[in-house]
Amino acid sequence: MSFSIGIVGLPNVGKSTLFKALTKKQVDASNYPFCTIDPNVGVVAVPDERLDELSRVSNSKKIVPTTIEFVDIAGIVKGAHDGAGLGNKFLANIRETDAIVQVLRDFSDKNVIHVEGKVDAESDKETINLELIFADLQTLEKRMVANDKAARGNDKDALILKPILEKLKAGLEQGKLARELLDEEELPLVKDLSLLTLKPMLYVINVDENDATKDFGKYIAISAKIEAELGELPTEEAKVYLQDLGLESSGLDKLIKKSYELLGLITFFTSGEMESKAWTIKNGFKAPQAAGVIHTDFEKGFIRAEVINWKELVMAGGESTAKEKGLVRLEGKDYIMQDGDTCHFLFN
Repeated sequence: MSFSIGIVGLPNVGKSTLFKALTKKQVDASNYPFCTIDPNVGVVAVPDERLDELSRVSNSKKIVPTTIEFVDIAGIVKGAHDGAGLGNKFLANIRETDAIVQVLRDFSDKNVIHVEGKVDAESDKETINLELIFADLQTLEKRMVANDKAARGNDKDALILKPILEKLKAGLEQGKLARELLDEEELPLVKDLSLLTLKPMLYVINVDENDATKDFGKYIAISAKIEAELGELPTEEAKVYLQDLGLESSGLDKLIKKSYELLGLITFFTSGEMESKAWTIKNGFKAPQAAGVIHTDFEKGFIRAEVINWKELVMAGGESTAKEKGLVRLEGKDYIMQDGDTCHFLFN
């Protein structure tokens, strides 16, 4: 399953520096056939220590992580919704992504001039959100004209949709994001509008190096400068550098994991001598759907799944011992997959 995160921000906030650091973590495209990587797209591995442990007990020849796609979106300026700057390109690209990461500036550098003339992360956030809201209002108003016409003709669907569109318009005009305005049952009715402010959103604050260990609450604090430096170092040297800085993990690893969680994704594993591999599925998937992610034939002919939590498998020291101890469960078509399940699917 492929999911993409759009990285957006005003000019000179460090968005492209962050993206370049991310692409240093780009996976080998040869592991993912038919995947053409555009210059502004980076397919990166989701950090997962569980894979290393599974590989060790399975004596795997190969480790294949699950991935997530980041897209470097053209910079936003005020008036982007009316085509200012590269506004039209920005809107087209961001509509195709599943979620948005906003990069906000907090670092100080006299050589890098802020487009608004001052460093103010909250102001950056407000500008970006307003541009997304204005773009959504344009989309909404076009739909309302067509829907009102259908409603006057007593079209049943149009009559149901009319109050929802009116609620959305009123909320957007008050500066609220669409995802704050709708109930769960209303979301499917406006899905085809592809509203930008309905997308899940994360906020990254690009900080000075000496602020990288600070807690910024709802923001993910990242020093793009540190991340760029880490990207130039061999793995072991990068670990030592992080320890020297007092950081448990890189900001990019935090961002990748948070982006994965933001989309409501979980990971299950397959593990054997050939390879230990992570697979991405939506939270709530049943066993046959998970099997279908590996191959559509697995879902069509699903019989049952042999399932064990990854930690139990590692503690048992391998699959054969785990089976001897009765730790491997047999699950049927109604089993809801759990994050960390290690599976072997049986099908005909």
